[in-house]
Amino acid sequence: MIKYIGFFLVPLTFLIISVSAQTTKYDLAELAGQNKIKTFNRELTKSAGDSIHSIHLSAKENDGVAWINGLEFSNGIIEVDIKGKDILQQSFVGIAFHGVDEKTLDAIYFRPFNFKSEDPIRKIHAVQYVSHPDFPWAVLREKYNGKYEKGITPGPNPNTWFHVKIVVGILQTVVFVNKNTEPCLTVERLNKRTSGKVGFWVGNNSDGDFANLTITKQ
Repeated sequence: MIKYIGFFLVPLTFLIISVSAQTTKYDLAELAGQNKIKTFNRELTKSAGDSIHSIHLSAKENDGVAWINGLEFSNGIIEVDIKGKDILQQSFVGIAFHGVDEKTLDAIYFRPFNFKSEDPIRKIHAVQYVSHPDFPWAVLREKYNGKYEKGITPGPNPNTWFHVKIVVGILQTVVFVNKNTEPCLTVERLNKRTSGKVGFWVGNNSDGDFANLTITKQ
C-alpha cells in the first residue's frame, strides 16, 4: 500500500523520513567540464546531440563508475534521467550510492534490453539492487531469486530517456520509474553503511547517458 507523505510517495512499511530537506540540482555537463566527476574504468564525455546537459560514460569490459567529487549522501531522494539501449547484455545503467570506492558501493541499475522483452524471465530482470562486493547480482539471483530484481510496468522505451526516483531510507530503498506512483522495486539494504559517495554506474560492456540529477538530502 502506498501513502502520500510530504512531497513523495513511500510504502506504509517504509520508515517516515523527516520533512526537513535540502534539494540540490546538478548540471552534469558543467561538472564534467570542471573536472568534478572522477571516473573508474570508463571515459566520460559531454553527450553530443542532446538538448539537455548530459554526460556519457563509454563502454568497456567490467563495471565502471563515475563519482561526483565531494558529494556525500546519507538518506533522502536521488532523481536522475538515464538512457541506455536495447542491445542484449550490453546495457546496464544506474546510480551508485553509499560508495566507498569503485568496488564497495550500493547501486540501483537497469537493464533496458529487458524493458519490453516478451520473455517472461527477462522481463522481471529489468531493475536490480546490488551491494558490492558481497552481494553482486549473481549471488542475489542464486540465493534470493526475484527479491532484489523486478520488472517495470509499463516498461519504458529501452532506447530513450527514462526518469528514475530512488528513495533511500535507513533500512529500505524504494525505486520509482517515470510517472509511476507504484514502486517497481522495494528492498532492504544489505550492508551497514549509512553514507558515502554518489555516482553513475555502468556494467560490463555497457555505456550510458545521464542528466538532470537532483538530490534531496534528509
